[in-house]
Amino acid sequence: METYQIDQEGYYGEFGGAYIPEILHCCVEELKEQYRQTLDSESFKAEFEQLLRDYVGRPSPLYLAKRLSEKYGCKIYLKREDLNHTGAHKINNAIGQALLARRMGKRRIIAETGAGQHGVAAATVCALMGMECIVYMGQTDVERQHVNVERMKMLGATVYPVTSGNKTLKDVTNEAIRDWCCHPADTYYLIGSTVGPHPYPDLVARLQSVISREIKAQLLSQEGRDYPDYLMACVGGGSNAAGTIYHYLDDERVRIVLAEAGGMGVDSGRTAATIHAGRLGVIHGSKTLVMQDGDGQILEPYSISAGLDYPGIGPMHANLAAKRRATVLAIDDNEALRAAFELTRLEGIIPALESAHALGALPKVHFRPDDVVVLTVSGRGDKDIQTYLSHPF
Repeated sequence: METYQIDQEGYYGEFGGAYIPEILHCCVEELKEQYRQTLDSESFKAEFEQLLRDYVGRPSPLYLAKRLSEKYGCKIYLKREDLNHTGAHKINNAIGQALLARRMGKRRIIAETGAGQHGVAAATVCALMGMECIVYMGQTDVERQHVNVERMKMLGATVYPVTSGNKTLKDVTNEAIRDWCCHPADTYYLIGSTVGPHPYPDLVARLQSVISREIKAQLLSQEGRDYPDYLMACVGGGSNAAGTIYHYLDDERVRIVLAEAGGMGVDSGRTAATIHAGRLGVIHGSKTLVMQDGDGQILEPYSISAGLDYPGIGPMHANLAAKRRATVLAIDDNEALRAAFELTRLEGIIPALESAHALGALPKVHFRPDDVVVLTVSGRGDKDIQTYLSHPF
């Protein structure tokens, strides 16, 4: 049977690998040698699960959205990652990687952030564990996610605004990698998504897989079976989606629908829909689909959502799209905004703009009345209130 999981060499099909400067070779090799051994150890699992339960507040609820279900003619469950401590799924991965870094003797943590949720999560766990935290964030995002910047500073992190390029997630990741190159011995790079050189995509997916593990148990309790007909999630780099689908990757009974940021439209030149608009290339240490021009220069992405504003995609998701295991829909800004207001008014839940893209995919899928759909609300919308106020529906 074909598997969609990572192989021994760090590839999902033709995507993945580690394309890194020589100075980082030792850091990445050290991580590669230690991550599986650490994650599989009983002491790590016990500490990780205790923090997820008592600090993050897991399991996050699987909520049957009755009014949303009625509108779309099926049974829609929302996986409520917005109810986690810090307000998004990012905290799952941040805690796991911080525990790993501590076991590796690294006390200086660097992180990149777009919407700020990963930066807040990294700053939170560093405060919890007494570690130094440096967060790189694009100047554009510093301005549109001001509250998250102040949260990071209050938690004790140093926030560096990045002013190069488009001043968003791509440029921030470049700066974080430069920092890592300058401080390879004592620094741990806490990547926030399923991107970067192997083993990061697999490491992040494993730490986020708590989402699909819980979905299985919760569906069994509520539906009498442990799998849905559809799994839906938004993808930028792809960590919440990877966590949502991890335990279902090879279960062909489950249809996977991923929503990427269409921006102003896939063909508009103002988009972050990498799977639709990208082609094979290398970005931030990984071979994947990349938005690029004819000379291989990376194109600036655009999305109203800071967390999806990235010109690449995690190699897991590139492979799922290439092998047609997942249906990938490009949701434009207006579709996402409309979906955010719809959820707010039907269910009293204000979603993050990122999650609104997954909700924006609902009208594009033809459901049957007996279909069970699980859609992950990856974060809450507090951070996006200014954008919502500027674009009322």
